[in-house]
Amino acid sequence: MSVLAEQQQALVRALDGPQDDASLSALPLQDAPSRLRGLQAYQGNAQALAHRALEAAFPVTSQLLGEENFSALAAAFWQSHPPQRGDMGWWGEALPGFMAAAAQLKDEPYLADVCRVEWALHRALFAADVAPDHASLSVLLETDPCDVHLTLASGVALVRSPYPVASIVNAHLVGKPDLAEAGEKLREHKQETALVWRPGFKPCVRHEEPASADFIAALQAAPSLAAALEMAAPPEFAQWLSQAVQTGLVVGARVIENPTIQP
Repeated sequence: MSVLAEQQQALVRALDGPQDDASLSALPLQDAPSRLRGLQAYQGNAQALAHRALEAAFPVTSQLLGEENFSALAAAFWQSHPPQRGDMGWWGEALPGFMAAAAQLKDEPYLADVCRVEWALHRALFAADVAPDHASLSVLLETDPCDVHLTLASGVALVRSPYPVASIVNAHLVGKPDLAEAGEKLREHKQETALVWRPGFKPCVRHEEPASADFIAALQAAPSLAAALEMAAPPEFAQWLSQAVQTGLVVGARVIENPTIQP
């Protein structure tokens, strides 16, 4: 390893480490008091950046924990999972698992799943656009379901939880349900599957009933509409499709170019 590479790694370790002279021993600088002050300034900036980056992606988690606790969480997460790329907007994927493993949060286990929903919303915000093509749905009338695939909106994700995570997130983000109702659901141990999708420019989340959630998962995994229906057909497909189109979950359909021959 080159001397420059060693110095760069030493600087990264110092920024992530404690604010003392031991953390500076590998740095090729003179005047220890001065370099310690400089490092402390950089470390302070890094921790502030960590807080802002996570708060932008996880606003509900921040509200639930409170400013001081969330700041401590961000600092601990920075130490444990430092950013691996320059774009801080993509830092935070490991936060739900980090929170689930944190002994300090063991009495609030729902927080990790709320965090998972927020990360799904964050990913959906930056997901590639899928242009709506409602006219293409006419292929459902004239093509065998074995040769058709439904096109879902950008950022579709499902978060299955033993807690009312969709209600909690929506209570904080849009006020429906209100905080009191979401809290009551949490006390009653209501289970919810959160569906995340982006029907335009802004991601949405809602509680999805089990049968519908299973079908959406099947649509994501199956090679065709027929295969998805065989895996987990909703009770009333026509009704499900109508609602899915109206809410922007399904944005079109396409004929599979090289369909698999079904027995």
